[in-house]
Amino acid sequence: MLFPDLSTLSALEPLADDLRQLRYKLHCCPELAFEEVQTAEIVAARLSEYGYTINTGIAGTGVVGTLRSGSSERSIGIRADMDALPIDELNAFGHKSLYPGRMHACGHDGHTAMLLGAARHLAERQRFDGTLHLIFQPAEERGFDSGAKRMVEQGLFMRFPCDAVFAMHNHPGAPAGTFMFRRGAFMAAGDRVFIRIVGKGGHAARPHLANDPIVAASSIVMGLQTIVSRNVDPTQSAVVTVGKLAGGAAPNVIPGEVELSISVRSFDPEVRRLLEKRITQLVHAQAESYGVTAIIDYRAGYPVVTNTDAETELAIQVAKELVGEDRVTEQMAPLMGSEDFAYMLQECPGSFLRIGNGPTDGGNTLHSATYDFNDENLVVGSAFWARLVERYLPIQ
Repeated sequence: MLFPDLSTLSALEPLADDLRQLRYKLHCCPELAFEEVQTAEIVAARLSEYGYTINTGIAGTGVVGTLRSGSSERSIGIRADMDALPIDELNAFGHKSLYPGRMHACGHDGHTAMLLGAARHLAERQRFDGTLHLIFQPAEERGFDSGAKRMVEQGLFMRFPCDAVFAMHNHPGAPAGTFMFRRGAFMAAGDRVFIRIVGKGGHAARPHLANDPIVAASSIVMGLQTIVSRNVDPTQSAVVTVGKLAGGAAPNVIPGEVELSISVRSFDPEVRRLLEKRITQLVHAQAESYGVTAIIDYRAGYPVVTNTDAETELAIQVAKELVGEDRVTEQMAPLMGSEDFAYMLQECPGSFLRIGNGPTDGGNTLHSATYDFNDENLVVGSAFWARLVERYLPIQ
């Protein structure tokens, strides 16, 4: 079916330079979870300029822009995340981060710019019938008690009712401007575990007078590797990764404490419960065997991202219309990464999708210190959002 009056790539192309400069501005000034003050001000100023009704301060720094057109009672929400990561950027280009220890290493600067591009285009065209809510969310990277969770808890969909809600994330390794979808469960639940191993410090030359938490922590790390391989059904998906092991400050000193941080991923609720049980049991047992104490802070993180079929099917059709069938993957493999848009999908039908960000040469992968969003996606992503809104809220 042809839709000649809907937004196209060529229609958004005149915005390319402005979107690029906007993204560079955002990339230069990254802000961490719940600290996106300047980013939120930029977003609100742009939306106000385009004619949207602005609501700020949602979940601290969240912004929602609302635009109504026509008389339909239908409504749609589109979300972009705004926060950066605590990483020192190693890039040398002109728009690199101006702040040590903060960078847009996940492409949220691009997500925000794409949605603002669509916002401008949709406001200028007014070719939809209904209510559009653009949701600019803080703190997606937090891992727990995140921006989406807080926005939902603070009545996001009661204040801004949506018949469906959508979000997009860039995907390094796939060609730029391609789209990837999945009906049903798409991204894993993600939990975080913070552990303190408390022993007794002492002199490195007199280990018998200490209770060495480094040795105990090392044994715990190795023991954790058996949980997925020996406790989880091989037909199920699960990941247990120790991302932090920190303790000690000198080679001749046995420290009194060691810290471990663990990322836990799963799809099945039973597997998720099993992982918590076995991690807790194993850590305590290993610690006791070495004569030290384990203090465990197990934090339930994001739920599984579960896309609804009808909304995903519409998004697939929009992508095919925009870039062609050969640049669309309808049912990609599930991803073990996690995403807090899952909280919004628990409240409202919708779909989370991926847009290819190009090759991963030179370490250009998510959360790396050399990452950068691909500017080729700015027009493509903006055009996708604009066309999706026009398809979901058609003029009768």
